[in-house]
Order: sequence, then C-alpha cells, then structure tokens
Amino acid sequence: MNVTFRQLRLFLALAETGSVSGAARAMHVTQPTASMQLREITDAVGMPLYEVVSRRVHLTEVGVELARTARAMAGEWDAFGQKVDGIKGLTRGRLQVAVVSTAKYFIPRLLGVFCQKHPEIDISLEVLNRDGVVARLRENLDDLCIMSIPPTDIEIEDATFLPNPLVLIGPAGHALAGTTDLGLDALKAERFILREPGSGTRMATARHFARTRFRPARLMELGSNEAIREAVAGGLGVAVVSVHALGDAPARQGVCVLGVHGFPIASQWHIVHQRGKRLSPIAQVFRDHLVSQAAKWRQNPSRFVRRVSARRAA
Repeated sequence: MNVTFRQLRLFLALAETGSVSGAARAMHVTQPTASMQLREITDAVGMPLYEVVSRRVHLTEVGVELARTARAMAGEWDAFGQKVDGIKGLTRGRLQVAVVSTAKYFIPRLLGVFCQKHPEIDISLEVLNRDGVVARLRENLDDLCIMSIPPTDIEIEDATFLPNPLVLIGPAGHALAGTTDLGLDALKAERFILREPGSGTRMATARHFARTRFRPARLMELGSNEAIREAVAGGLGVAVVSVHALGDAPARQGVCVLGVHGFPIASQWHIVHQRGKRLSPIAQVFRDHLVSQAAKWRQNPSRFVRRVSARRAA
C-alpha cells in the first residue's frame, strides 16, 4: 500500500473529529483536498474505511484498525521528535492528558507548576466522567489518564501519586454536625446523594457500604460534584464526596463534614496508561512530576490530615 504519513495523519484527524471538514481544518487543507486524499487512502487499502451517516463519519472495522495503527505511528514519530529536541536542548512538544471530573479541582494547579518549568509544551486536558476516561484509555488516545479506580479489564501501568480521601457531608447546621465518631447507622434514614454508577467515588462508596453491611434507606443520583454539593446544601440529604471537591471553606458552600466512623474512606489517585505503551519524553517528565508530589505527601502526611480535619471542623 502506498500511503503517505501525512495522509495517515489526515485519516487520524478524520477519526478524531468525525467529519471530513473537521479533518481538513485540523490538517490546514481545503475540504476538496481532504476528500481527494481520503479517497486515495481508501483505494490504497482496497476496502471501505468509513461511511457518512447523518453527516457524521463512522469508521468501518478496517477503518478502526487503520486509525489505531496511524495513532501508534504518529505517537512514535512525535516521541522521536521530542527526543531529537531533547538532544538539541529543546523542550517542545505536546502532552495529552485525560482526567476524571473530580481531578479537575487539583490537576490544573499541578499543570501550572509543570508549564512554568516547560513553557514550550502544548497541553490538552480532557475532563470526563470515569467511563469517558476509561474509553479513551482503551483506545490509547492520551499520553496519561488520571482516575481514582483504574479498570481491571485493561492491561495497564499504574502509579499512585496523591491520596483521595472520601468524606461524608451534610447540610450546614445538620443535627449531627460537630459530633465525632458517629456510627453510620445513625444516618440510615437519611437520603444518600451519590454520583452516577460507574464513577470512582460511587464505586468506592458501594464497597465501603458492602464492607460495613450498610444499606441506605433512600438514594438519589446526580452527575456532578457541584450538583451534589448544592443538593446537600439545600437539605436534600447527605453525600460522600472527595475532599478535593469541597474547597477550602465547606461552611461557605452550605455544607459540613460529618464525623462518621469509617470516614474518610481511603482512596488514591492513579496515573495510568496502557501496558506496553512507550511514553514520550514529555509524558515521562510529567508522570515523574506527578509522582514527586506523592513523595512530598509521604514525607509529610500530617499536612493532608490537617486539611481534612480543618474542613471537618468547619
């Protein structure tokens, strides 16, 4: 097959944008030029690579395989370019990271520190729910993914880098606010407001409830931490959330951390990528940057404990 590397990048842009016009814009060519080159790729392969349904491109089975191959080739080429830049003393390149929604409360700060050290690096940050991040991990779309509960059906490389305690919150002025070491059964009649099935927080909460043989009398599901905080502040019930989602002053948001036995639930943030994936030099440097944060927490764990305690007191 006689296909140029630029044509492969065009086909990869088609797979990522879902349209010929989007691929043309991504590759800075006209739409007629993109259409012509895509036909040439299809002719070279000798089988249909995509079809257009309701103005949206859908890859065929062969097209999916070609996109996967093109993505691997482009990743290897970009990694080679970064290595050459490194030898020249340059630190240019692109970093693609996908994170679950709760990580958005701290990852931008870590990225800020990283970007100050490496100002020439372009960064793309995808913020999705856990299912969305797992889907991108499965397709190997990103350099690194960050989540609290990695999937078990994908072969991955996994490193923890930050604690992610899950706390139980209620509305400010809750009858049990200020008490300590409550039994979970004291809240059995409360409505528990939980994230959607599949979220890391929901999975960790379900495991904790199973271990303690606790079954809430009433449940409510919401799809974001912000919606859950507002629902709790409005008196709709209590909720289990990551401490990172609370901010520095829970009371100002109308919620308080309840001192319930077994909480915070221990959890960790993980950096993952597919096993066998060759990280680009920039991705490796960023991974090392995140792991170094874990070392700081291990050296001074009381720093994190104080934050949780202060929020509980608030």
